[in-house]
Amino acid sequence: MNTITLPLTNVRCMRCVNKIRDAISLLPAIQLIDINTEQLTVSTESPLPSLFDTITALGYQVGYHYQLPISGLSCGRCVAKIEQALSERHDIAHFNISKQLADVSGSISKQALTDLIIGLGYQVVTSQIQYHYNFTLTGLSCGKCVAKLTTVLTQDNIDIITIDKNNLSVTTSLTADDIITIVTTTGYQAVLTTEDQAPDVTNNPIAPEPEPEPEPIIASQGTATQLLLSGLTCASCVASVEKAIKAVEGVDSVNVNLAERTALIYGQASLQAVITAIENAGYGAEQSEDDQTRRIRQQQQNQQTFKTHIRNATVSLALGVPLMAWGIFGGSMVIDSTTSQISWGVIGLITLALLVTAGKDFYINSWKAFLHHRATMDTLVALGTGAAWLFSMAVVIAPDLFPLAARHVYFEASAMIIGLITIGHALEARARSRTSKALERLIDLQPQTAIVVENGQETEQPLSAVVAGMTLRLKPGAKVAVDGSVIDGNSYLDESMLTGEPLAVHKKIGDHVRAGTINQQGSLLFKAEHIGTDTMLARIIQLVRQAQSSKPALARLADTISSIFVPSVMIIAILTAMAWFYFGPQPASVYMLVAATTVLIIACPCALGLATPMSVTVGVGRAAELGILIKDAEAMQQAAGIDTVVLDKTGTLTEGKPQVVDYKIYNTLTREQLVQLAASLEQSSEHPLANAIVQSAQQQQLDLYPHSDFMTYSGLGVSGTVDQQQLLLGNAKFMNQNNIKITHAETDFDFIANQGATPVYLAQNGLLAGIIGISDPLRKDSFSAVKRMQKMGLNVVMLTGDSIKTAQVIAAKLGITDVVADVLPDGKAAQITLLQQQGKRVAMVGDGINDAPALALAEVGIAMGSGTDVAIESAQFTLMRHSLHGVADALELSKATLRNIKENLFGAFIYNTLGIPIAAGVLFPLTGTLLSPVIAGAAMALSSITVVSNANRLRLFKPSQQHQEK
Repeated sequence: MNTITLPLTNVRCMRCVNKIRDAISLLPAIQLIDINTEQLTVSTESPLPSLFDTITALGYQVGYHYQLPISGLSCGRCVAKIEQALSERHDIAHFNISKQLADVSGSISKQALTDLIIGLGYQVVTSQIQYHYNFTLTGLSCGKCVAKLTTVLTQDNIDIITIDKNNLSVTTSLTADDIITIVTTTGYQAVLTTEDQAPDVTNNPIAPEPEPEPEPIIASQGTATQLLLSGLTCASCVASVEKAIKAVEGVDSVNVNLAERTALIYGQASLQAVITAIENAGYGAEQSEDDQTRRIRQQQQNQQTFKTHIRNATVSLALGVPLMAWGIFGGSMVIDSTTSQISWGVIGLITLALLVTAGKDFYINSWKAFLHHRATMDTLVALGTGAAWLFSMAVVIAPDLFPLAARHVYFEASAMIIGLITIGHALEARARSRTSKALERLIDLQPQTAIVVENGQETEQPLSAVVAGMTLRLKPGAKVAVDGSVIDGNSYLDESMLTGEPLAVHKKIGDHVRAGTINQQGSLLFKAEHIGTDTMLARIIQLVRQAQSSKPALARLADTISSIFVPSVMIIAILTAMAWFYFGPQPASVYMLVAATTVLIIACPCALGLATPMSVTVGVGRAAELGILIKDAEAMQQAAGIDTVVLDKTGTLTEGKPQVVDYKIYNTLTREQLVQLAASLEQSSEHPLANAIVQSAQQQQLDLYPHSDFMTYSGLGVSGTVDQQQLLLGNAKFMNQNNIKITHAETDFDFIANQGATPVYLAQNGLLAGIIGISDPLRKDSFSAVKRMQKMGLNVVMLTGDSIKTAQVIAAKLGITDVVADVLPDGKAAQITLLQQQGKRVAMVGDGINDAPALALAEVGIAMGSGTDVAIESAQFTLMRHSLHGVADALELSKATLRNIKENLFGAFIYNTLGIPIAAGVLFPLTGTLLSPVIAGAAMALSSITVVSNANRLRLFKPSQQHQEK
């Protein structure tokens, strides 16, 4: 039996220890000797993989992990030779060998592993040359693909600079072929575009540069074409159009929005083929090339539709109201003489003229639906009004065929139904036009001209004439035309419409300006960088439009019901007619007509079709006004059920701008020398803590030495040689792994950690040289935002790679009791999984590349807008302002939107559930009367207006608390 001791990571408490103990007890041939939160000791004769896999499956890390660059391997036999040697060792759990890299985990020491490889005749590369590669990526279709590739590339010898669905930029000691192999084995493709060796580090002092303002990145959501539709009246129409579009070759997916009368189509299908398919299905479609044209055309359609509905309703009611009043106030509506036959015959012809003019759309659309073997709302209206008119004309032409009691005419019903339903459509169209106000305000932000500066001359030119690289003048009170960077001047810009942040932002040389923001005071010169559809404003508009056209699960349920609803109603109407004809009192034909017609009219599924898209459209638009961008409506439904919010510390709870605040020295170095050595080692690192050390050296005007043999150990620290000194810089685990004695520094470590700073050890030539304390100040609004989320009933968890002591100090300041510390970058996703296994519904909030897998894994990922592109790609929500109050706003608005959808669906279902039986006559035995088709028409119109009006209440949504940073 071999006794081995292994370090543990992410084990925070005794409950975690007990979970590991219980799991190990089930493993054969492994005997647990001792375990605590930092390490375990076991006695075993079996290989390590089963032990490692068992502990990893619980969400913890065990043992050591090395990634050693190697050389001297010329073929697959060399690789197999090393693999054979590693497989024979009991202290190695997992390994992956290529000709350039040995990736090994187990209990083996780094030196023993190095000696093993050298003993086989190969070399371990200790001096690494860093290369910068740019790749073009293909095969990545969504944020989860980006997150998956990011996780695979998160290795000690790969530093990801940028990554999205199309591009990858890395700094690494590996070859370009190695990176391409990693990407390919993950299931994607990469093509090298540029290759640059990292510049040599010289002994020249680095002049401090102004820190650029982080620019929010809104990730592209893929190609989508939007069409304006006509002829849609209900949810059944939506299903028909979607089915027709999906049948076109090249269409990946489609979302039809009944509220907007638009179709958003994804894929590479021919636009003309899609339009033809829609027209063949009996509807109309057209494309507008740009937002402004689309908006103008949509407004024209809405205005024309409203005017047409009002005109038709006026004509219909002008005929129907006098006829109904005649009957109500005692006038005879029975054919009992030749005079009445002639007079009602004339009225019947007038009613026919009304049906073929004001009501023609109902009949034309129902005929088109019939030709395509479907039934819509128009089918129900056409059948109801047509049946009433045909029965009445039959009575007029041949009254002798009917008993005297059955010679009643219903021309007023046909006219009133057409009038009431049409006026309902008019009011619905007017209310519907208000749902896109948020999107229209975003479009209004884009100015149509820009002042171009060329050869010292300023000329006002159309926006279409502006190209990247031009110099533009921004005058006080003017809107920024395109995205760019300030090259001269300073001013304050109002960015509230993009970020939701009311305070003006100071802009100076080097800062970014964004299209649509408003200059308040001074004059600026800026260089155009992103124009047209590449501006952040254009991408926001596209993201909002896509979200408004998407559907949550509730909407898909409503669509499924609607697809069978109209045929079901027709069957119910037929059964109702048969029941009254065979079992009803005399005159049976009259009761049969009234009941069947009323069922057809009252059951129109307008409200059902509008219930969800209206709420989604208004809710997503309101979110945009609050500086919250939502990827799809499904995310809103998920967010409404969240009970746990996991907050990444650095850059989310904190400012993301660490500063050196304390020093402790244990040898003959001065403070300046300690910082000088640490900064020289860290000068090539992109880690926030490294930047803080380098900035401290710059502020003290210290010269930086060249470094060599630089290596990064993810989640632990870095090593290298500076001025012939072997240096290690990192956390306690890193020191322990390299046998650096740090017990005498524990008091200083605790003192720094208890101030809320992160202590970083520096070892020089195998001995501890000092500790550098680095603090990242909390955001001013973090405390109030956390309290607000807790008041909402949410469990708030802080997730950080910091030491547990530092994390607990920060958490105590914020009132957070659930803290997960010492988490390696690749362990964040495991923590999300652990919470989900406990039955939690998790929202993850982060901003860094290492947050992307966790953002993608959580039920809802929320990315800070100033974060990395990959983080935003992986998230369902993006906060345009860097404030945690945006998280609470997003969750509150999601709950309000879902509640609004449920109210609409409940109203629509209850309306039809109660309306159809009443229309069929279930109350006749109690009241002795049937529901009039005219009342049914009014009720149907009212149901649609109610749904639209209720959805528009979301426009009045206000967050529960005004933000503290204001």
